[in-house]
Amino acid sequence: MTPPPAYDVVIAGGGPAGCAAALALVRAGRRVLLADAGTGPPKVGEALVPVGRLLLADLGVDRAVLDTGHLPCHGNLSAWGSSALHAVDFLRDPYGHGWHLDRPLFDRRLRAAAHTAGAEVAERTVVRRPARQPDGTWQVRLRDRAGSAGRGAERAVRCRWLVDATGRRAALAVQAGARRRTGDRLTALHLLLDPAPDAAADGRSLVESDQHGWWYTALLPTRQRLVAYFTDPDLPPAARGAEGFRARLLATRHISHRTRPHGRAPFRPPRRAPAHTAHLDRVHGDGWTAAGDAAAAFDPLSSQGILTALYTGLSAGEAVDARLRGDPTALPGYAEKVATARAAYEDGHRAVHAQETRWADRPFWARRHHTLNPTAPKGSDPA
Repeated sequence: MTPPPAYDVVIAGGGPAGCAAALALVRAGRRVLLADAGTGPPKVGEALVPVGRLLLADLGVDRAVLDTGHLPCHGNLSAWGSSALHAVDFLRDPYGHGWHLDRPLFDRRLRAAAHTAGAEVAERTVVRRPARQPDGTWQVRLRDRAGSAGRGAERAVRCRWLVDATGRRAALAVQAGARRRTGDRLTALHLLLDPAPDAAADGRSLVESDQHGWWYTALLPTRQRLVAYFTDPDLPPAARGAEGFRARLLATRHISHRTRPHGRAPFRPPRRAPAHTAHLDRVHGDGWTAAGDAAAAFDPLSSQGILTALYTGLSAGEAVDARLRGDPTALPGYAEKVATARAAYEDGHRAVHAQETRWADRPFWARRHHTLNPTAPKGSDPA
């Protein structure tokens, strides 16, 4: 006789989406394994908008996750559409200020909260080789990356449902037959500037556009400053190394001013990270559901990444619980929520890029303006 599954749900990915799904499921009484692979460079410089506290409160973890270790974000500055700075502050926001996150700390606290709530949390553990069983359950292999060169012990477990929260690669959903759709090829070039203990606290982020893309900077809880440039990988700024990055940084009007207290711009090359818009053609299937960036990943200009991850994680967890209780409408309802969030993002994305007209003939901007007017000539759109 086949033994019963050890878990109701296995969640692959221990970021905000995976943790939110785990918290929703254990609150519903489900047996949950949350596996965090811990791969890739640590994420830095992400912000959480004020309404994010409401979602964390719904999960019962807002104080544990936010009350210490992060910097308040009191608003945003932008030089977009002109060289003048425009300010949006959070003084009148009903949820108060936002946060410049210590992202590793934020994620660790979320996983700790999931563990405290009752989930089994497997750190540095990869979910591999999901196989559907004749009885409708899943068998997956869990590989512990704590061993030499990441090759640790491996064990098999069974579950009734899988949640894919593996980020933009959507590893489990793609293996299950879903297809990733990308809207652009936006790439982030980013580096950290040394701490500036004597610099005045800066509670606002700053965005500044130029002919090939746009810049972002924010002070981090470590007092380091994140500087990031967003462009397409085939454009000249993406091909230049440390010297090119530094020269383009010093040519900015506002970003360069923020970097001065942190000393001379470094010569080390910036790191690269994907920042493109993407989504799955379907966010659930036979025994699986995707959440977070695996379901829908947004351009960082929206400042909605962490918020969307928490929202889709919470919604996915609730939908999976309802589906396991026999509700056939739960997962289609979840897919509709994701589609609605994507449509709102796309409307906002088009509206924001339409405001920048100074370099309409340059490839970066022409590509984005083409999405505003699909009947326009393609010009230099990427292949």
